[in-house]
Amino acid sequence: MKEKMRFYIKRIKEGRLQEMWKQVLWIYQYAKKYWLVMVFYTALGFVGTGIGLFTSWVSKDLVDIITGYQTGRVIQVFAIMIGTNIFSTLLTKVSDYVGSYLSMRVDAEIKSDIFEKILVTDWESLTNYHTGDLLVRWSSDASAISSGVLSFVPDLLINIFSFISAFVMVAVNDASFIIFAFLGMPVSLIMSKTLLKRMVNNNKRSAAMGAKMSGFNQETFSNIQTIKAFDLIHLYTDRLRNIQKDFIKMKLEFQRMSIGTSLILSTVSMAVTYAAYGWGIYRVWSGAISYGSMTMFLGLSSTLTGALHSLTGTIPTVISLTTSAGRLMDIVEMPREDYSHEEEVKGFMEKNRTNGVSLYMNRIAYAYHNGNQVFSDASLEVHPHEAIALVGPSGEGKTTMIRLILSLMRYQGGNAWLCGGDKTPDGAGVDKVELTPSTRKLFSYVPQGNTMFSGTIAQNMRNVKEDATDEEIIEALKMACAWEFVEKLPDGIESEIKERGGGFSEGQAQRLSIARSLIRHSPILLLDEATSALDVKTESRVLKNIMQDEYPRTCIVTTHRPSVLTACKRVYAIRDKGCKVLSEEEIKDMMTGE
Repeated sequence: MKEKMRFYIKRIKEGRLQEMWKQVLWIYQYAKKYWLVMVFYTALGFVGTGIGLFTSWVSKDLVDIITGYQTGRVIQVFAIMIGTNIFSTLLTKVSDYVGSYLSMRVDAEIKSDIFEKILVTDWESLTNYHTGDLLVRWSSDASAISSGVLSFVPDLLINIFSFISAFVMVAVNDASFIIFAFLGMPVSLIMSKTLLKRMVNNNKRSAAMGAKMSGFNQETFSNIQTIKAFDLIHLYTDRLRNIQKDFIKMKLEFQRMSIGTSLILSTVSMAVTYAAYGWGIYRVWSGAISYGSMTMFLGLSSTLTGALHSLTGTIPTVISLTTSAGRLMDIVEMPREDYSHEEEVKGFMEKNRTNGVSLYMNRIAYAYHNGNQVFSDASLEVHPHEAIALVGPSGEGKTTMIRLILSLMRYQGGNAWLCGGDKTPDGAGVDKVELTPSTRKLFSYVPQGNTMFSGTIAQNMRNVKEDATDEEIIEALKMACAWEFVEKLPDGIESEIKERGGGFSEGQAQRLSIARSLIRHSPILLLDEATSALDVKTESRVLKNIMQDEYPRTCIVTTHRPSVLTACKRVYAIRDKGCKVLSEEEIKDMMTGE
């Protein structure tokens, strides 16, 4: 007893109970939204339990009539039994249909809510998780929560109701049978304790292994071209088999333990059942009860035992639910992005739609979570109808600067402003807003690599501007020098784009990405190595079209290609954790490779 107390005190000190309580409260935030659904499920369970008990009672009368213990009413009792069974069957089918609908609806709503919360989670924090792990948490763990929200409380109440009602029926008719319902209770409690310890560990291992397998599969299929190019098929096939072996080994370990536990419980259950049969036969032989009463008591004893087993299984269910809740809380309780400036930014955008927008980054400092200092004193500025370039060696901070501008990452020193027209942020009466996640609607962004979505060309364009007309789409494609190949396609702008831009060359996909950014008509355009797959001539035409457009667009380009620099008003070199404006001579040296 002392050892048990020490164990529970240790667990309390370790904070496991407090952690579980916090997870239960988190689940409750969803459960309280669906209390009417839970009431409905509980009511159906109560009705089903009542029908089962009533059927037991009717069966008793029918058996007594058949065995001659009672006489008469056989047709009436038989009709009642048939009617009860028909009603029970219809109720089961209706409740299954309604239950499936409600279950799918709640599952969809909870997943939708968690999906949205993941999307507004701080981007830098989110990158600590593998995409496969996020998918498993969103799909499997969210489904576990939705299922638990609907079933846990109703099942608990139904089992309690089932136990109490069966207990009362047995006690009223022959209390001696009650003891058989409790005979297996000590064994069930011991087995539940054993399962509890194993289950906590197994749930965590299973979730981690599921995430690992999902991540491996997702990454493999996303990079199948690279795997083929390096002839890595056998390597990745062997890796999958090794992961599968680990997964099977883990599952079999738990299954062996479950089988052993199940055998013990089944043996105890059979012993209790046969003991109840023996006692029932003795009571019938002694004339204390009828044969019909014995069959009713045996059925009710099974009901009592089943309800008790279900109630003792509540703890493992709670463990499973709280484990899933904890995995989701890890994600959705990370820092959220601040979208509280939406209205302010909308007003700023409307005021400056015709004047354009300037960007000022003043003495920006930023370091990654691992302590790597990228910027300590970085400043730059760019105005409407201007383009600036960010240059520098790979890994020095060009893409990081773009992410800071987009507020995907938050600078830790300095300040950054968007100002109306070509005004400076410290001028009198200047219309300005600070960079926040809300200001992203003022940007169009073309990142490195192929970022087209599966669907048609037109659908990709309308992803960023829902009401774009075919004429607007074609005009954007012309500016990006993409119309010259799109118009030759059999379906034109309705041509299908496969996953990751499949069906188009890298250069074509880049031009489609640029067209998508242009159709949005955002005041500021960010091109992150966006022309790297274009030939010099096409690149020059695209940049010329962008800069000659009458729309007051502000453009920022990151590049390794000197040919881009001729289209830029200023060139900033990222050096010594800052941004230095290059002189014309330095730019010429870069272009000549000196």
